[in-house]
Amino acid sequence: MAQVEFYDVKTRAKVKIDDKQITKVKMDTKSGPRYAIKGKTADGRNLTKFVGAADWEKLKYPEAK
Repeated sequence: MAQVEFYDVKTRAKVKIDDKQITKVKMDTKSGPRYAIKGKTADGRNLTKFVGAADWEKLKYPEAK
């Protein structure tokens, strides 16, 4: 099972999240789109990691709406 590394601001440490807990998100802002992946920690907190458009397209996670 693959994992993705996120930075947890609350604990100030890097954490690994399982693939099952990750979704892709495209956020439209006034300065253009932002691409991110979102994960959920074991205790239920949400984490966000911003990625580039090319990397976002390559990822095979489900897209959140």
